[in-house]
Amino acid sequence: MARALRLAERGVYTTDPNPRVGCVLVREGEIVGEGWHQRAGGPHAEVVALRGAGERARGATAYVTLEPCSHHGRTPPCAEGLIQAGVRRVVAAMEDPNPRVSGRGMALLEQAGIAVSCGLLEHDAEGLNPGFVKRMRSGRPYVRSKLAMSLDGRTALASGESRWITGDAARRDVHRLRARSSAVVTGIGTVLADDPALTVRLGDDFELEPPARVVLDSRLQSSPHAQIFRQPGRVLVITGEAKPLARQRLAEAGVEVVEVGTDTAGRPDLAEVVNALGRMEFNEVLFEAGAILNGALLAAGAVDEWIVYLAPCVLGDDGRGLFRLPGFARMADRPELEIQDIRQVGKDLRLTLRQLA
Repeated sequence: MARALRLAERGVYTTDPNPRVGCVLVREGEIVGEGWHQRAGGPHAEVVALRGAGERARGATAYVTLEPCSHHGRTPPCAEGLIQAGVRRVVAAMEDPNPRVSGRGMALLEQAGIAVSCGLLEHDAEGLNPGFVKRMRSGRPYVRSKLAMSLDGRTALASGESRWITGDAARRDVHRLRARSSAVVTGIGTVLADDPALTVRLGDDFELEPPARVVLDSRLQSSPHAQIFRQPGRVLVITGEAKPLARQRLAEAGVEVVEVGTDTAGRPDLAEVVNALGRMEFNEVLFEAGAILNGALLAAGAVDEWIVYLAPCVLGDDGRGLFRLPGFARMADRPELEIQDIRQVGKDLRLTLRQLA
């Protein structure tokens, strides 16, 4: 199963909106076939492994990181393929959280006389697909927010200059975060101030599907000429009530305009934004935004995982902070986060945190 999980990781940049899945076929103590799901619409991991094994699949045990599917989608059901191949036993790391599948694949195998078991390295399997699992269970994607700060908690100088707080290794790590995300989201303030492209730059050795780029823009101030809209791939603007002329101007530039409800300040309601991203089948969403949007995300409890890069430099008292939040009268009112992981990335530290309820 550990080998199947490593195989599944090879699809980390390419399988959206499908999960990352690996499969290993073992007969008489020998691996006779293995595979992973490479991209949506392509063969599933079980199919690839069965093709590699051929006749040797008969009587084998299949170790698969996710319950084999039982429904007809873009490809035939994997459970039926395992039955037809004569597999003797199937071990799944976890039950499929997709309500269309959940438990049905294992039941189909069992009805065919195949021994089944589920739960081996389940935690690792869930960790491989946090977005798919959360979206299937709640309808919402797994949300990360990436920030970079100095030792004194500043993200930029008072002038707004922020390039580059972190080093090359940390910036490359951010590109890997973007690459594994279904969508990268920013606010109109960042677009107007920095004109970012938010593309993935990892070199030609990385095969990936570019993430969608999304701008939260309550008044449709986005210019069709902004860099973020001139890159290949899907681009969207999420707004409140869209003005027809502004919508048309963006649509002519190939930008999708999505309307959601607004909060009391007239900005797109963040809960509705996250729900809309889930309906678009985005599994993992990465926010790269400024202090205003990150403050709103923190206040709303909308982020599953905060990724903070800490650079060994100081920007001074006038520098800009991580979050724009109202002052707190009591220490008991302060938002608290829990550190999940700390590691060095080049000359910087990367902190992974989750917000406590």
